[in-house]
Amino acid sequence: MKHASCPLSRLLRIATLSALLGMPLAHAADDYSEITQLLRAGKAQEALVKADQRIAANPRDPQLRFLRGVAQADTGKQADAIATFTKLTEDYPELPEPYNNLAVLYANQNQLDKARAALEMAIRTNPSYATAHENLGDIYAKLAGQAYNKALQLDATQANSLRPKLALIRELFSADAKATASKVASSTRAPAPAPAPAAAPAPAATPAPAPAPAPAPAAAPPAASAAPAVATPAPAAPKAAAANSAEKDVAKAVHAWAAAWESQDMNGYLGAYAKNFRSQNQSSRAAWEKERRERIVGRAKITVGISDLRVHVDGDKAQARFRQQYSSGSMNVSSRKTLDMVNQGGHWSIVRESTGG
Repeated sequence: MKHASCPLSRLLRIATLSALLGMPLAHAADDYSEITQLLRAGKAQEALVKADQRIAANPRDPQLRFLRGVAQADTGKQADAIATFTKLTEDYPELPEPYNNLAVLYANQNQLDKARAALEMAIRTNPSYATAHENLGDIYAKLAGQAYNKALQLDATQANSLRPKLALIRELFSADAKATASKVASSTRAPAPAPAPAAAPAPAATPAPAPAPAPAPAAAPPAASAAPAVATPAPAAPKAAAANSAEKDVAKAVHAWAAAWESQDMNGYLGAYAKNFRSQNQSSRAAWEKERRERIVGRAKITVGISDLRVHVDGDKAQARFRQQYSSGSMNVSSRKTLDMVNQGGHWSIVRESTGG
């Protein structure tokens, strides 16, 4: 799993950060932060006690229940953790993270078919959930290894063709485990973990959005090289004004995209995407457009709310990050969304979109 050769606690902590940033906040951030910090510090038993205390007062809170599942897994209570995540998938089927963590737990018990089914549900819920796609690839590789071993047992004459394949799979997971261990080790020490930089409250990679309340000069750093901007303040003003104008244009394009989605205006919705846009889970633009039409046209009333919109512009490229509140019929999903955009003939178009951390 992501990565199957690594300790379960490391895998679940990565998924926890993604889930916390993708779910709506129902209580003060401190309620979740304390439990998360205990988990990062390796104090899973204390985290479990805290989670149980909070859940007693808020029994349906999805974030608290998710954290309890992580703590249960970290303390070796895998059966309890499976029960917790299974119930979360029943109560909140729109959330992909519980499915992902179920898959991790099943994989650790060598129940690979169950792990595969859980990951397929995670991807069906959120086709842009990269972690689930990678984990599913690992599951397929492990299933392939089992099949090769079985074939070798049944027919030893095939050893020359089967053993190189088995060696490749062993090498894959061995290298994967070393790389992941390094990444996770740094993420558990730092408050802003490496696996999810885009979801951090104030990411270093996007200096412009953080000082949003400040006046126009705050928008200058992305377009200037720091020291020259201070030494020559006069030229900085036009740059800041241009950057501010571009950010507004990007924001308008994002809201127009959401409005077209809400009104089921497929021409406007599909027109918001660049011609070279390619969905992560579709082999062609035509297949993606067909899938989107089936999901949007004729649905019950659709609402797409956008909040906490932050835009960073770099020349003719831009990135918009925001919280998306989607509702249609009985489905109500809140998640983080990132749109990578490009200016094509004065029109900002989407070239890539991703959800979550």
